[in-house]
Amino acid sequence: MGLEIERKFLVDHEKWKKHKKREGTHYRQGYLLDQANSTIRVRSAGKKGFITIKGSTSGISRKEFEYSIPVKEAIELIDGFAKSEVEKIRYRIRYKGKLWEVDEFLGDNDGLIMAEIELQSEDEAFEKPTWITREVSDDKRYYNSYLSKKPFKTWGK
Repeated sequence: MGLEIERKFLVDHEKWKKHKKREGTHYRQGYLLDQANSTIRVRSAGKKGFITIKGSTSGISRKEFEYSIPVKEAIELIDGFAKSEVEKIRYRIRYKGKLWEVDEFLGDNDGLIMAEIELQSEDEAFEKPTWITREVSDDKRYYNSYLSKKPFKTWGK
C-alpha cells in the first residue's frame, strides 16, 4: 500500500523571488474523478506522465498509488477526459536533508505559491526554509483538486 504523508505551506512571495533556484518543470494536472473519499488525477510533468489514485485524507496522511504513463497519453487523457485542471511550475528544493516541492500556480490560480514536504511519519521533525509562511495542510481550499474547480482568483468573490 502507498501512503502519502504531506504538509502544505504558503510561501512568502518576496523571499521566494530572491531564493536561488533551478529552472522549474511545467505541470498540467487533470482530474478524472474527485470525490470525498477518492481522487484520480492525470499529470503531465515536463516530458513525463503519471496517473495517480488517492484515497481520503486522515490528518495529513492518505493512501496514494502513482504510476508512470507516456506523457503523450497523459496529455490526451487530460484533454479528453479531465473534468477540471490546474497548471503550475514546480520547483524541487533540497533544504536541511528534506525535499520541498514549491508550486507557482498559473491561470486562474496565478498569485498562489505553495510548498509541500512529504514525510515518513506525521510527527517527523523538519526545519522550514525562510520563505515558508503559514501552514495550510488542514485547509481543503489548498488541495489541487479543489483549486481545479474553485480557483484562487475567485476566492474573494
